[in-house]
Amino acid sequence: MTFKVLITCPPMLRQIDQFYDLFQDLGIRVTTPDVVQTLSVEKLLAIVPQHDGWIIGDDSATSEVFTAGKSGKLRAAVKWGIGVDNVDFSACEKLGIPITNTPGMFGAEVADLAMCYVLGLARDAFYIDREIRKGGWPKPAGISLVGKTIGIVGLGDIGRNIAKRARAHDLKIIGWDPYTKSIPDYIKVKDAFPSGISSCDFIVFSCALTKDSHHLLNESILGLLKPGVRVINVSRGPLIKETALLEGLANKIITSAALDVFEVEPLGQSNKILNHPKCIVGSHNGSNTIDAVVRASYEAIRLLDAMLKGHSWQ
Repeated sequence: MTFKVLITCPPMLRQIDQFYDLFQDLGIRVTTPDVVQTLSVEKLLAIVPQHDGWIIGDDSATSEVFTAGKSGKLRAAVKWGIGVDNVDFSACEKLGIPITNTPGMFGAEVADLAMCYVLGLARDAFYIDREIRKGGWPKPAGISLVGKTIGIVGLGDIGRNIAKRARAHDLKIIGWDPYTKSIPDYIKVKDAFPSGISSCDFIVFSCALTKDSHHLLNESILGLLKPGVRVINVSRGPLIKETALLEGLANKIITSAALDVFEVEPLGQSNKILNHPKCIVGSHNGSNTIDAVVRASYEAIRLLDAMLKGHSWQ
């Protein structure tokens, strides 16, 4: 039996050539649309019902889309990666569509980027680079990492990997996570966010986006922050209220920020963060290494193939 599978995950699509032999062996024919970030809901409503399986990127995988898929051929789906805030899992459960994600794939890669941002903000490395390209020769005084405190919001796979790297830089580590168990003893876990936040020289957001974590950094938090704090987000944009971040930067409560994710993506040219001299901007690319993409893609294929063939996959 041959199954038709839709893939809408841009990192996987960019490496798609190396999976064709496997698809052929498994009896899978793939549809690989041109996706920059996501497909529109209108496009998904038209194309998803034509497929037996779907490997989902950051698309709006809503109840409406899954209902349309169920009325067509859709039998199973896999959310590529760990973030699931764009996917209506409850709709799949009601519709009887097996679905899962691929957790534990990118902890090291996203943590590497987070520490790149920590180092870049500590020494103003990205600011110096930009100013030199404009003809300047700036020499801002940075801060040393030894003895400073980093606060990590979310101590899952990514957060624990960030802590491991922070420890190697002799940073003191505090963290917040009401769900994760087996947290290393070198992380001082606080009862609830934002308890203890005033001690932080760096704050890194690495938690999942839920209704409870939406806009964790907001105007009410600014007064609790240590003046000069540096803020990093490698998880989901809406964890930070961007107007509050800009207010903190303007008031110099926040010295600088590095964001790989934003409230609206792609980042619009009118967004004030884009040209802010004390902000580093990314393209929601923290997990995107060749090694990690291949690893996660093989896992997504394995899971979807098992679902479509009625085999055990959990």
